[in-house]
Amino acid sequence: MKALLEIETEQVDLLKEFCARDGISRAEAIRRAIDYYGKNMLPAAPLDAHFGYFKGRKIDADKYVDELRDEW
Repeated sequence: MKALLEIETEQVDLLKEFCARDGISRAEAIRRAIDYYGKNMLPAAPLDAHFGYFKGRKIDADKYVDELRDEW
């Protein structure tokens, strides 16, 4: 598959650095980035696997979420 991308100048410069350092093409650098993202950044399980996470715990899930939001 071919793709047309619009990226910022700073991203192009960073891409050039990656390619020069590793001796690879821009296309290969982008493929590697997608592979890395897929392996390391995506959740391991679908959202349904987490349904009921607080069931049986002595914690108020709504209060817990509110406390997390207050940290922001």
